Amino acid sequence: MMNDGFGPIADDKASVLILGSMPSVASLQAQEYYAHSRNAFWPIMGALLGGGGGLGYPQRQQLLLANHIALWDVLRSCYRPGSLDANIDMKSIQINDFDGFYTRHPGISRVYFNGGMAEKMYRLHVLPALQEHFLHLHYQRLPSTSPAYASLTVPQKIAAWEVIKGVADK
Repeated sequence: MMNDGFGPIADDKASVLILGSMPSVASLQAQEYYAHSRNAFWPIMGALLGGGGGLGYPQRQQLLLANHIALWDVLRSCYRPGSLDANIDMKSIQINDFDGFYTRHPGISRVYFNGGMAEKMYRLHVLPALQEHFLHLHYQRLPSTSPAYASLTVPQKIAAWEVIKGVADK
């Protein structure tokens, strides 16, 4: 069965884009980015941007937007049994429309990848086809917030993700 991702969380003030690969099973079921209870994304955003852990999903989205951060995934859809990026059937992937996204959000200057798979798929499938006037973007991979990436503790992940703090305001 094909899994379809979500549209972006973004507005016209966005200057930073955080990219994942594809929503997890828990996220797809909840229809919310990073819905798995052990995914560190929202706790990290709360720690860096000042939102408490008790925020509901609409308030979490507003926290990102208030800090000029957009959130999306590289993949529009794919076949993936379970939630692990390693299980994505590469023959089934469909990439989101980044030319259109960057045209609608011209203030974006920095792109941060939530883990290695998002970066790999973007560099393989998006970057070569990206229109020339979007090649000025700065890219950086950050440690995955997934509970499957257990090489770092949540405090270590927060420290690594601090690079986004304040960057969105510039």
